[in-house]
Amino acid sequence: MEILIVVDMQNDFIDGALGTEEAKNIVPNVIEKIKGFQGKVFFTKDTHEETYLSTLEGKNLPVKHCILGTFGWEFPEEIACLVKEEPIHKPTFGSKDLMEQLKKADQEEPIERIVLVGLCTDICVISNAMLCKAFFPEVPILVDASCCAGVTPESHKRALEAMKVCQIEILE
Repeated sequence: MEILIVVDMQNDFIDGALGTEEAKNIVPNVIEKIKGFQGKVFFTKDTHEETYLSTLEGKNLPVKHCILGTFGWEFPEEIACLVKEEPIHKPTFGSKDLMEQLKKADQEEPIERIVLVGLCTDICVISNAMLCKAFFPEVPILVDASCCAGVTPESHKRALEAMKVCQIEILE
């Protein structure tokens, strides 16, 4: 079975509190990737509480974003309509719950390949790709760079290079 992980394609990361032009530009690519994917698709949702600014992450990144129930926390409609199962809510960069769901899926049918897309390349995409590599060391892990954007173009490129060194295949 092949797995596609769509990481945090939420309004706040696209054109909201932490949005960028690069993030806006990948939305059509991500939609096409989801529509054309033949395997199982998992979606993650960055999910924070109103107390976000008092958390360690909030102190280091003092921009309220993806607050549970807000517009910024939602997927844009053109992506929301493609979600078939409940997204995996994650309060941290990497998701332990995602890994648990992947382990369950692997027990039902062995995972042959995992592809990641989404936002942000240099924070949550790389974190979840590295977790996938740790939990599934013999499964090819791929990141589609045309369906990812980072906080900056430079940090996006650095994250892709870091993943390459860790034997994560980068699709251009």
